[in-house]
Amino acid sequence: MPETEPWEYTLHIPNDVRAVTVSRRTLRLILTMHGLIGLVDTAELLATELVANAVRHTKGSAALRVGWSAGVLRIGAWDADPEPPEPPQAFAALRDAEEGRGLALVRACADLWGWQPLTRGGNRGKYVWCDLAAA
Repeated sequence: MPETEPWEYTLHIPNDVRAVTVSRRTLRLILTMHGLIGLVDTAELLATELVANAVRHTKGSAALRVGWSAGVLRIGAWDADPEPPEPPQAFAALRDAEEGRGLALVRACADLWGWQPLTRGGNRGKYVWCDLAAA
């Protein structure tokens, strides 16, 4: 049974493609321990896309933030690039594309998503997030 008390975890990750796997496995463990196993598959997909974008399109470190409040799971990735993410396209436009599907998947699978400029430790960047409501 999912917990009713709010919680939040932050995983600081280096700019390394292996961080995507570490983030996904850490997220699975967190959600399992909090009784949210029903959200794991979708949450892993969303976190993978957000962290992969942060690692692939920036040069600095990044962070995965996962939080639970009022029956909503928020997954977000902070990176050091303050530029807004490219707006997601419709899947039909991406059918034959080799890349660029990440935020389209996030938009399609999440209940809500967005981004905001963010400062962390004196560094500028952005925070891209998405919400999943518990069914």
